[in-house]
Amino acid sequence: MDTDIDRAHGFWSDEETLPHEARRERQWERIRALVAHAAEHSAEFAARLRAAGAHAGDISSWEAFHALPTLSKKDLSALQRETGRGLLGGMVAGGPGALMRIYQSPGPIYDPEGRGPDYWGWAEAFFACGFRPGDLVQNTFSYHLTPAGLMLEEPLRAIGCAVIPAGPGNTEKQIELLTDLPVTGFVGMASYLRVIAEKAQAQGLDLRRDMRLRTAFVAAERLPESLRREVEGLFGMTVRQGYGTADVGCIAFECRALGGMHLSGRGLVEIVDPASKLPVSPGETGEVVFTPFVREYPLIRLATGDLSYLVTEPCACGRTAHKLGAIVGRVDDTAKVKGQFIYPSQAATVAARFPAIACWQIRVDNPGGRDRLRVCLRAGEGFDPAAFAKAFQDVCKLRPEVEFLDADLPETAPRLTDERTFD
Repeated sequence: MDTDIDRAHGFWSDEETLPHEARRERQWERIRALVAHAAEHSAEFAARLRAAGAHAGDISSWEAFHALPTLSKKDLSALQRETGRGLLGGMVAGGPGALMRIYQSPGPIYDPEGRGPDYWGWAEAFFACGFRPGDLVQNTFSYHLTPAGLMLEEPLRAIGCAVIPAGPGNTEKQIELLTDLPVTGFVGMASYLRVIAEKAQAQGLDLRRDMRLRTAFVAAERLPESLRREVEGLFGMTVRQGYGTADVGCIAFECRALGGMHLSGRGLVEIVDPASKLPVSPGETGEVVFTPFVREYPLIRLATGDLSYLVTEPCACGRTAHKLGAIVGRVDDTAKVKGQFIYPSQAATVAARFPAIACWQIRVDNPGGRDRLRVCLRAGEGFDPAAFAKAFQDVCKLRPEVEFLDADLPETAPRLTDERTFD
């Protein structure tokens, strides 16, 4: 076994223990260089500067930087399709040769990957979680067109782990791999790890005896503490989570000490007032805005739409970066369910195909800690709920439960309600 491996201590880089002022100075140097580069090579950022009546040379202080207009994640798809401005609407600072891969996420949004090592910046997150050289890791995120699979494989290889590119689903095969091979690490969604546990136990397997899992890194969905405790107890392992997006990679991650998610060293995190986009005080809830320190695809002040707050108290792990306390909600009307964003605008295109529908509403909750997606609707004669559920899945990537309402919804009713609790 691996009882001699110290998974609780050590750091991936010296930057993780920099004093706060030294970190801010280094961040400012990188921000100034990035702004100058993007102003010259990114048509999108140059247009943003012009619209604000600013020049790159004007960005000479943190206050000036915070005053720059943000880039909405919802606008990326439209911006990328603007013609005459270069690759992906001029958002790529250089031609295809500056990139290693281009992925596509739902929206659709294209996600370019530059050529630098650990481009998405997850290595420090995996190391903080407890992955170490010599681990064999089963990666259950998708390798097809979307970035998650390779995005989370490359940092593992940088650490010195071997990776099984298992991808999502096919649970019987996942269990076979976990029992046949000395797999010590899992990467995927916590809810799926529980599904694996339930099916393995139904086969008569002892999770601690027949499997060797020690560390799990989970992402793409909210992690209730009840689910973390359950999975850790079942496997006798450590479960830690990370937070990021397909556009920018790692934004924050948990360490072994918990108490929030340390801010990534690969970019600048701001917590801002959703209306003014100016920074709020530590502890105050605001929107997460992120600027990765990458030159190939400079997404300066990307507004994620997620709500969180900063924790500035020292951490027992020794890392000095501040933390995100938690992701507490969304600025807009979307919800993330089982790793997929659900957009009411997309659901509306599905509902429009079924004239029998009089009114509808998406409802998300999590009875028993399991995410449930329902479309509650009132429909007339001839409505086919199975056909509707399939059409919804084709567009929104998740199949909903269809429930019928006894009365019409008020005109002011939101198209989506998220009633989940995360205890």
